[in-house]
Amino acid sequence: MVDMEQPEREKQESPERQNKQEKEQREAIRETGEVTLHGKIHLLSVIGEIEGHECLPNNSKTTKYEHVLPKLAAIEDSPDIDGLLILLNTVGGDVEAGLVIAEMIASLSKPTVSLVLGGSHSIGVPIAVSTDYSFIVKTGTMVIHPVRMNGTVIGAQQTYDYFRQMQDRILGFICDHSTATMERLEEMMLDTGILTKDLGTILVGGEAVREGLINEVGGIGDALKKLYDMIQATSK
Repeated sequence: MVDMEQPEREKQESPERQNKQEKEQREAIRETGEVTLHGKIHLLSVIGEIEGHECLPNNSKTTKYEHVLPKLAAIEDSPDIDGLLILLNTVGGDVEAGLVIAEMIASLSKPTVSLVLGGSHSIGVPIAVSTDYSFIVKTGTMVIHPVRMNGTVIGAQQTYDYFRQMQDRILGFICDHSTATMERLEEMMLDTGILTKDLGTILVGGEAVREGLINEVGGIGDALKKLYDMIQATSK
């Protein structure tokens, strides 16, 4: 027996399901800055300071690595997501947490594209270069500087060896996922003539491209088009 009322019930339920999906989407944007776009592209934003094992103050804009890692695993496993777009406007943050996020992104099998907007500083640099292709807007910035540590630091050789090891890990990752060389990265990291009362280098827009860190200058339209093209190429 055919239930003639079933199509009518589905019509009535459809707006409810749509409202629920929209509510969940708004909640995801509010809590984590994430949303799934039309065409099965997941948008992930890395903003503010990258939070590690210690919680930052409530009034700080943060990206929590314990939120990002499960999401990246879900993206890799989901048949409903074909690609990942990452928007960056970060001042950096916890080195270990940022490097873990970068390694996780680099290990995804699905096409990935990053777009540097306001800035991708410090440990944000490895995250920006971890994708298959990267963009930066003309006014976007990237800052390369030595590793820093808060709190008590023991003035011993082992401390300096640890700093060097950490810097080598970061620079090695950047070299593996861009065309920049280790020698040039170290030169920029130790530059004394750009940052006031600090070491390092600021790269603006096309400078990051010329140094081999970023693939291209462009905006959101360019990033989405590139990602769609990559998805189409992998589906053939």
